Amino acid sequence: MADAKVIPFGEDRPRRRGGGARGARAVDAVAAPARPPESGPRAAPVEPLAPVEASAVRAGGAGEWDRRIAGGLAFLRRRITGEYEVDEFGYDKELTDQVLMSLMRPLFDKYFRVEVKGVENIPKEGGALIVANHSGTLPLDGLMLQVAVHDHHPAERHLRLLAADLVFMLPGVNELARKAGHTLACAEDAQRLLEAGELVGVMPEGFKGIGKPFGERYKLQRFGRGGFVSTALRAGTPIVPCSIVGAEEIYPMIGNAKTLARLLGLPYFPLTPTFPWLGPLGAVPLPTKWTIQFGEPIPTDGYAPEAAEDPMLMFNLTDEVRERIQHTLYKLLVQRRSVFF
Repeated sequence: MADAKVIPFGEDRPRRRGGGARGARAVDAVAAPARPPESGPRAAPVEPLAPVEASAVRAGGAGEWDRRIAGGLAFLRRRITGEYEVDEFGYDKELTDQVLMSLMRPLFDKYFRVEVKGVENIPKEGGALIVANHSGTLPLDGLMLQVAVHDHHPAERHLRLLAADLVFMLPGVNELARKAGHTLACAEDAQRLLEAGELVGVMPEGFKGIGKPFGERYKLQRFGRGGFVSTALRAGTPIVPCSIVGAEEIYPMIGNAKTLARLLGLPYFPLTPTFPWLGPLGAVPLPTKWTIQFGEPIPTDGYAPEAAEDPMLMFNLTDEVRERIQHTLYKLLVQRRSVFF
C-alpha cells in the first residue's frame, strides 16, 4: 500500500484529484447517468443530472445511493493507493469525517441523545482553546465533545484534543487517536495548533477527573498549574469554558482496584456495578442523557506577551475558568429532569 502524503502543518492543502485518468474515468462511469441514444438529428440534448437536494438525501432516492456508492468507491481507492493527506501530527481529516465521525454519531444522537447549548460562543474561525470538565471512567466525553463541535457549529469546525501520554502508549488506540486529530498534551504542540487557527480541546482534570469515585461526581478536581492558560495567552486566543453533564453516570465508579492498576500500569482500575462482574457486557455504558454547554469566551489578546509568565495571573484566570465550568454544571444539574431522560 502506498504511503499517505504528509502535509507540513499550517500550509494550504491543495485539492487533489488523485488516481490518474483511468481512476477518474472509473469513478465517473459509476456516478454519471447513461445517455439515451439520440433518435435523430432533432433529438433534444440530455440535461446533466441536477444536484440532489437534502430532502432527496433523506428519502434515500436511487440517485443518492448511486452517489454514495461512487463516493465510497472513490474513498476506498484513495486509501488503497495512498492518495490522501495527513498533517505532521498524523491527523487524517478525510478518515475522521467519513469514518470516525460516522461511527461516533449514533452514540451521540441516539444513545446519549446529547443536547448542545451555546455553540455560538465558539469562534467561526481562528484559534480558540475549549476547556471542559472530565469524567466517566472512560474518556467518551472527549469523543462526544468532538462530535458536538463538528456537527453543531455552523462552520463544522474540527476539535483537536490534547490527550495524555497513556493514550499514545496503547497499541491501536495510538494510531486512531492521531488520525482523529488528537495530539500529546504539551504546551508546544497546543500553541502551534492555536497559532495555526485550530480549535484545541483540553480537560485539565486529567485522570483525577475521569477516575474519581461516583460519590464525587460533578465536583471539579484540581486544574493543574494553569498551563493551558499560559498557552492561550502566548497564542492570544480566547478560552471557551465547557460543561458536560451526563458522562459521570455512564460507568458509576464505586471502587478502584489499586493493586491491579499498578500491575497493569494504569492510573486506576475501575469497579462499577456491572464491571468486571458481567464481563464484556459490563463495559457497555449506561444510556444517560447528556448536555454539553459552551460558555462565553474569555479573551486573552489584551494581555502583554510577558503576562504568560505571571504566576498570579495564571492562578486567577485558571480559577475563573474552573469556577465558570463548576457553576454551569450545578445549573445544568438543577435543570435536568433525570439521569436518563
